[in-house]
Amino acid sequence: MIIQPNSKLVIIGDSITDCDRARPIGEGLFDALGNGYVSLLDSLLTARYPAHHIRVVNMGISGNTIRDLQSRWQTDVVGLKPDWLTVFIGINDVWRHFHSPNQPEWHVPLDEYTQTLDELLQAVRPSLKGLILMTPYFIEPNTIEPMRKMMGRYGEAVRQLAEKHQAILVDTQAAFDAVLNDLHPMALAWDRVHPTRTGHMVLAIAFLQTIGYKW
Repeated sequence: MIIQPNSKLVIIGDSITDCDRARPIGEGLFDALGNGYVSLLDSLLTARYPAHHIRVVNMGISGNTIRDLQSRWQTDVVGLKPDWLTVFIGINDVWRHFHSPNQPEWHVPLDEYTQTLDELLQAVRPSLKGLILMTPYFIEPNTIEPMRKMMGRYGEAVRQLAEKHQAILVDTQAAFDAVLNDLHPMALAWDRVHPTRTGHMVLAIAFLQTIGYKW
């Protein structure tokens, strides 16, 4: 596995990451890491690699877009001094184009999303041992459905930034697409965005497979 022993892994994102984690810092026992994929990651890493003492910190906040990450980057990323950083953002940046069409000021255009994420990564990359970027997703098998199609463009931007910043890419859309061969979207997320426990496990498995986790 590529995450070194005694590493601090900070994971920042939106509601998919948040999942009722502790405030102000999502770290510790019981439900401090929330009830989603971050908690699953921590449990699986600790159970399989107990001697590694990997410290997982959840800094997700529900409803966040890249604009929100920019406003809290200094305190919630730089100030926490991670060895490894995971960024999982973009779903709300796209979703608000569709669920709030009459509030264009809430929409985050692709160029703004890409430029802002690029700038944030540039600011922190030199201090990191490793960087992991997770693509946004929409749990919808029809690739020409409007939101799914737009989400793909934002996901491609993340892919390009991963190459630019020598980051590891977790393709969450591909992970869900594989499961959709046998399951209906509502078995994974009632609104095709917020995962069930099974959906969170899909995210956790995709993450762990990408970092070379030994099952």
